[in-house]
Formats: sequence, structure tokens, C-alpha cells
Amino acid sequence: MDYSCISADCHIDLCWLPHDLFVANASAALKERMPYVIQGPQGPEWVTKSGLNLGFANGKGAGAGSTGRRKVVPGADRRLDRMAQTGLFSDGSQGIFRPTTPELRLKEQDRDGIQAEVMYGLLNAGNKMTDRDAAIELYRIYNDWLSDFCSYNLQRFVGLASIPSHTPEVAAAEMRRAASKPGIGGFDVSASWDMTPLTDPYWDPMWKAAADMGKPVHFHTINPPPGIPARAGLAEPYKKAQEATWMSGFQLYLATLLSSVIHGGALERYPALRVVLGESGIGWIPYVLDRMDYEYEDKYKGQIPLKMKPSEYWRRQCRATFQNDRVGTKLLDDMGVETVMWGSDYPHADGVFPDSQEYISRQFSHLPHEVKRKVTCENTGRFYGLIRN
Repeated sequence: MDYSCISADCHIDLCWLPHDLFVANASAALKERMPYVIQGPQGPEWVTKSGLNLGFANGKGAGAGSTGRRKVVPGADRRLDRMAQTGLFSDGSQGIFRPTTPELRLKEQDRDGIQAEVMYGLLNAGNKMTDRDAAIELYRIYNDWLSDFCSYNLQRFVGLASIPSHTPEVAAAEMRRAASKPGIGGFDVSASWDMTPLTDPYWDPMWKAAADMGKPVHFHTINPPPGIPARAGLAEPYKKAQEATWMSGFQLYLATLLSSVIHGGALERYPALRVVLGESGIGWIPYVLDRMDYEYEDKYKGQIPLKMKPSEYWRRQCRATFQNDRVGTKLLDDMGVETVMWGSDYPHADGVFPDSQEYISRQFSHLPHEVKRKVTCENTGRFYGLIRN
């Protein structure tokens, strides 16, 4: 297939999945502990019998990650309004799930000028479930469904198996189980702030499994560490200021994760391991790499398990995705043009669907055609095996 544009970061969220997916496919012992959909006061919601609410169903949670906490409120978000103009959410309310119906999803790609996409999955939905056995079953069911979905067209769909992070052994087991399934192009590990730090060799079973399977590990943007909530009774503009502060900096928290993976020596111990930062943005990366190199040379060389500078591991084994980063596109030489991959983030509100080609043109107009093609097509195509020549 000829490709001109491939998205390295798209999504299949819980809110768009078939309502009976988990209960219908769970083992007999776990059926009663699976998420399912009820009719809530504001519409269909994903819940569990233990009392957990996982957000709105039928597309009403678009833009809120995998659990769909936000409703679509006209006029509240320009990008959501633009997506709503395509009928995405009105279709969802009628039970027409365009993101999880293969033939309809391909039409969405065509509408956006994209020939293939890499799809992240459940993100933090499993982390919200305190019932760990049920959460592991949730990931298994989703990954089997994802493989079937991608098999509809393996030239245009690449799925990332959702991997539980309860223990490295659990993560490794699901990686090995999912790796051979059609359409699975990598592993999306559900990171959280309360997990054992990634500097710790505790995670070596997970790193080894990914390296052995020859598929990259992905970490999508995560929420910042829990902070102090807004004061009770605070005026609405100041609540919005707190929200704007979060939105403006949430991608930067992946700097801690990147630094942990590199400084802890995972990439040194497993040179076949590849790591992707999903929806991380890229403008901050050159600074962080430079800072890591400086601190390594100044203080830590010979004291931490590295044989190269941190930036050299980045270029050898790491990638990052972004959808709209005007600053980052000016710094490609500093991080390596081969290390970055553009994505549309469909169907999230941070994304650029259905205007991807407009955003691409705007932020890459200063670059040579061959550089633009690498970032918007070839890097992703070669990394995931869609382009082989």
C-alpha cells in the first residue's frame, strides 16, 4: 500500500466499546466483576457492581481519555465542537460507534487524509479498578477484541495491547500472550504515580518480555501527581485557571518517566528494547536530554548503570509522538528527526481530527518535503512495519 500520512497516536476508548464486551467474554468466575453499561441520570454509563463509575458511554466521554468523564457540551471546547460537526457524537448517541466499527473508522481516516493509524487503548481504565483479577481480565478481553478489530485491515490498523502494571510478572505475561496476535504492534503500559519507580530493576521481567517479543513499550501521557484540590466555593474563573494550568503542562510529566527509564539502565540492559512516549509533545525533549547529559557527565558517570550519555539511548531506542507542536518542529535536529512521529490523536479533544492536513501544513511549512514526510509518514511506517522498503 502507498502511504502519504500515518498517525502514530490515535485511540480506542472504553466509552466507544460494545456495551456487552467484557461481561460476554469474561470467564465464568469473573463475569459479575466486569464493567458494564447502565442508563444513568445523564445517559449511559460504564460501571461495576462494586460501585466504580468509569464514565459515560456512547461517545459522550470523547476527549477524556479512556474512561469518558467529560460530556460533550456545545461551546465549551472548540476542538470538540469541530469534531461534533462531523456527526461523531450524534452518531454515538444513536449507537453508531464510528471509532470501533472498522469500516466506519476507515472512513474517518479517509476524511482526515490518513492511510493508517496506531491505536492506544484502555489507558488508565484498568488502574481505576481495585479488583486486580478483574482488571487483568479486562485487559485480556480488550486485547483479544483489538486483534480482531485490527485484522479487518492490517495495512491500516496497528493496535497497541493494553498492559496491566500491577506487577512486572503480570505485565510480562500479558505481553507474551498478546504479542503473537494479528494487528498487535506494541504494548501500551498503564503507568501511574503509585507504581514502583521505573528506575528500579524490579521491572526487568517486563522489559525483557518486550525486548524478547521485538515490540515497543508505550507510555501515554499521564495525569500529574495528585495535588491540592481547589478551595471550596472558589469562583469559577479560578477553577478554570487551575484546569488551564493542568492542560498547559500535563505532557511535561513524561519527562520524569523518560528520565527514569534511561537513568535506571533499562535501555542499557536490553538494547533491543524500544520505548515510545505517546502524545508527549516534543518541544521539551531537547532541553531534558541536554539536562540529563549535563548531570550525567557532571555527577553520575560511573555511578549509575549507563555506558553512554542519556541522549544516545534516546536516539538509539526511543520515540515520541505529537499532534501540534510548533516549537518542537523547530528543534528536530536536536532530538533527531528519526525519533519523532506525528499523530492526530483521534478521537480525543486534544487531537486535530478532521483537520489533520491543515495542522500538518501549518507546522511543517518551513521544513523540506523529505523531513515532513519522515515525521508524518515514514518514521511511523517503518517503526511499526507498515513500510518495509
